[in-house]
Amino acid sequence: MSKLRLRGFEIYKSHLTPDAQRNLIAALRPVLKAAPLFSPVVPGGGQMSVRMTSAGAFGWYSDAEGYRYAPKHPRGSDWPTIPEPILDIWRELTGVERLPDCCLINYYGEDARMGLHQDKDEADFSYPVVSISLGDDGLLRLGNPTRGGKTDSLWLNSGDVVVMGGEARLAYHGVDRIRFKSSRLLPKGGRLNLTLRVVT
Repeated sequence: MSKLRLRGFEIYKSHLTPDAQRNLIAALRPVLKAAPLFSPVVPGGGQMSVRMTSAGAFGWYSDAEGYRYAPKHPRGSDWPTIPEPILDIWRELTGVERLPDCCLINYYGEDARMGLHQDKDEADFSYPVVSISLGDDGLLRLGNPTRGGKTDSLWLNSGDVVVMGGEARLAYHGVDRIRFKSSRLLPKGGRLNLTLRVVT
């Protein structure tokens, strides 16, 4: 395991062992069964290439009316609780006593990407955001607190964890592409990204 710091992002390479990664996938299976992945609609009317769901008191949601946190899954059920092994990563790497109340789960298929964006729908930006990579490699693009300007890119591999706090908390970031089937963690390929956030 090694720790990198780039533009304020703290990147913990190979933080999760292969066994720990498999344990997280096992912990996520009942979550995904209770709250199936869905394809959000963006305010402009298009559909995101990333499929998503959430665990915790809130789930991140998007439709024609905008981006927001919602207390229920689109089908009307409560979001499942965040599995304890995921919360353990938050405790270990942030040292923050308050636990996240949302774990956003993004699934990247072969052609999925995520454009540059800020995580700014939360009430208090003093809390960090923790991002966990599982499965196929993803090319992370790191930008600035304002849109535009020079960016840096870094491949994230399965088991990497990124902490976005301080100067990186409101920095633009996105995923340009994935290396489909670069990992055997998910039988059908693809990348799972778990993002832990304090919402309220």
